Amino acid sequence: MASTSTCFSMEEGQSISKPPFFNGANYPYWKNRMMLFIQSTDYLIWDVVLDGPFTPLKREGDTFVPKQRHEWNDEERRRVQMNAKAMHILFCALGSDEYAKMSSCSSVNEIWDKLEVTHEGTSEVKETKIGLLNLSYENFKMEPDEDIKKMLDRVEFSRVVDGIFSETNSTSIVTLDRNGTIINSIV
Repeated sequence: MASTSTCFSMEEGQSISKPPFFNGANYPYWKNRMMLFIQSTDYLIWDVVLDGPFTPLKREGDTFVPKQRHEWNDEERRRVQMNAKAMHILFCALGSDEYAKMSSCSSVNEIWDKLEVTHEGTSEVKETKIGLLNLSYENFKMEPDEDIKKMLDRVEFSRVVDGIFSETNSTSIVTLDRNGTIINSIV
């Protein structure tokens, strides 16, 4: 009698205690999941991701200068540690190729920004992508031999709509004419 065994496989990163894994593919999906993972871990860590690391300062005359480590109080040490915690979370989530690209960064904010530019492009590139996606959406037409369901099931339509939602972080698309009248919308 042959024995059979069932092997259960769980994709990496599908845990509330492990950060979502990123190997360079599907950045918008990973970015959203990582944002939520960090926020749910500690919202102060998310602040460091967006705003950069905290530097304890002291007044010397009319200027502020960074304090030496031995001058930090417990609260300052805790706030400085947020950058290290956030970097650790991100580095644990990156595959070896992505890690190699980010390992020279000295702050989590620098890592996050570099990942965004690497995988999303600059703001000009994003605007161009959104413009092209909107143009594709506006020019999308039903073929003579298809019904609404077939049209909406076409991969091209899904790619355009998903791309717009992903690039704009929006949950709706509204097309206006020159007078501001709604021509069509997807909510």
